[in-house]
Amino acid sequence: MATTLEVRFDSGDAWCSASLYRPDGSGPHPVIVMGHGLGGLRQMRLPAFAERFVDAGYACLVFDYRHFGSSGGEPRQLLDIKRQLQDWQSALRFVRERAELNSAKIVLWGSSFGGGHVLVAAADDGKVAAVVSQCPFTDGLSSALAANPISSAKVTALATLDKLGASLGRAPVMVALAGQPGSAALMTAPDCEPGYLRLVPPGLAFQNQVAARFGLDIVRYFPGRRTSDIACPVLFCVCETDTVAPAKATLRHARKAPQGEIKRYRDGHFDIYVGEGFERVVADQIEFLQRQVPSG
Repeated sequence: MATTLEVRFDSGDAWCSASLYRPDGSGPHPVIVMGHGLGGLRQMRLPAFAERFVDAGYACLVFDYRHFGSSGGEPRQLLDIKRQLQDWQSALRFVRERAELNSAKIVLWGSSFGGGHVLVAAADDGKVAAVVSQCPFTDGLSSALAANPISSAKVTALATLDKLGASLGRAPVMVALAGQPGSAALMTAPDCEPGYLRLVPPGLAFQNQVAARFGLDIVRYFPGRRTSDIACPVLFCVCETDTVAPAKATLRHARKAPQGEIKRYRDGHFDIYVGEGFERVVADQIEFLQRQVPSG
């Protein structure tokens, strides 16, 4: 009988909270390590993916980054790229220490900002069996150029203020993750606020904000540049009308992966988490997994 355990693993100066989904049988099971995107919590539609993967015979570790959700880390709502990449390394270490999980069959699965992180994590680790990178953030400059310039100016002002305040030991200045066009938010295309907030299940204590200093870092993050360093198979699930992570830049980086496979969808960035978009993408991901990292 499939089971779900609430677990935690140490990462840096704190810990990450996670849900460990285990399929029927004693194992050792192939395992998919799953992380969300920009400010997302693991309860925001990742269980829907995990449940499908468990039905197909895979264990899943779905975790929250430090500073978010029920994970440790102060200050809260701090989105730090280096720390999140460290969390991926810590998650890998955790699953490799579990007897019921197959350390030779580890898959990294990331969506949006997490879809970029898994490319870096796989390139750095060199031992994972496969990667699924869904609507991935691959190119900071491309995303910045696609953003509303008024919003970008407002975010930069808040980020500069927060950075200065952090150097003086002050509490973070916050910026919205998703907002209306022209507002001070990291994602402001017309589909962003409704699409992002639609992922939040009823009753979840979710904060639509992060420490604004992140706005100075995102433009300098280029995880797509690591695709040529990934030796294992990689499935890139690319949304052709993506307003957050433009498809053109993602496709350019994806084509450099030695064992890359590309699936393209006529969907927006948030559409493949729900409804028909979800059904299409999860079916393609299971087909890829069963072919590259069989569960049987």
